[in-house]
Amino acid sequence: MTLQLTLMETILLWLVSVSSGALQRPDYDDTPTPEFLNPSWMADIPSSRPLSEITMPGTHNTMALYGGGLAECQSWSLPQQLRAGVRFLDVRVRHVGGNLTIHHGISYQYAHFGDVLQGVDSFLKEHPSETVLMRLREELSETRDIYAAVVRYVHTYASWDLLWHSRRTATMGEARGKLIVLQDFPGPALGMRYSSLHIADDWQVPSMDHVSEKWQSVYNHLEKAEVSDRSRMYLTYSSGASIRAWPYALARRVNPLLYDYLSARAGKPRRFGIITADFPGAPLLRDIINFNWGNKTSA
Repeated sequence: MTLQLTLMETILLWLVSVSSGALQRPDYDDTPTPEFLNPSWMADIPSSRPLSEITMPGTHNTMALYGGGLAECQSWSLPQQLRAGVRFLDVRVRHVGGNLTIHHGISYQYAHFGDVLQGVDSFLKEHPSETVLMRLREELSETRDIYAAVVRYVHTYASWDLLWHSRRTATMGEARGKLIVLQDFPGPALGMRYSSLHIADDWQVPSMDHVSEKWQSVYNHLEKAEVSDRSRMYLTYSSGASIRAWPYALARRVNPLLYDYLSARAGKPRRFGIITADFPGAPLLRDIINFNWGNKTSA
């Protein structure tokens, strides 16, 4: 992602960012606190159901809370996201000298991988009916050798038993209380391969004039997820960014389209897989969750 701004563009985008104010809408929320929580929604999922048949909400660049408008993708902390119902995390670590710090590009997120592990471990101990899936990849550094550091962090900040140690897709019963690493880096198996999922991540949106193309990609993948092979996990990113389409600005345009799409299909069980977003609102998360039951109200 090459970022080149003129001084005037930088000033204008900054002014838009600071003047826009925080919003809490059903589809979009960049306030510090979710409108409501939904911490144990997986308790009602049958234990025999494979994770590939569950519709669940996620966040893109989960830990990206700092760095200004171009870097920030979320406003809720990790514990708040989990309690609000998020079950897919997108975590990026910079590897320097065996240390794994959290970054979004050049923007340090004032956290390290141990903070993520402790947050997930604490949540799952409090809510053992749940599971958390986590895409883990290297960011900013390019060592392509984070496996040993990840293992060390797991032993130091959580426990080896926290992880799901298999490449296959777990059932809900097998996954309860587990962190399932979607391994987006080389090395022996720590969990599932991220590449084993069917993924739509058309994140490069040249400008706000290209929102319709971004939404079409999201729409097409959700339509495919509903009717395609239910043994394979589907992952759809509604997020995107560029120098002329900052994450918050794009989310304010795409999230309403996603919310309307899901609302129009509410009322019966549907399999959409994992749906991730920047700055999702709590009602949007609830609507995603409710497709596991149809008419059930989960919060």
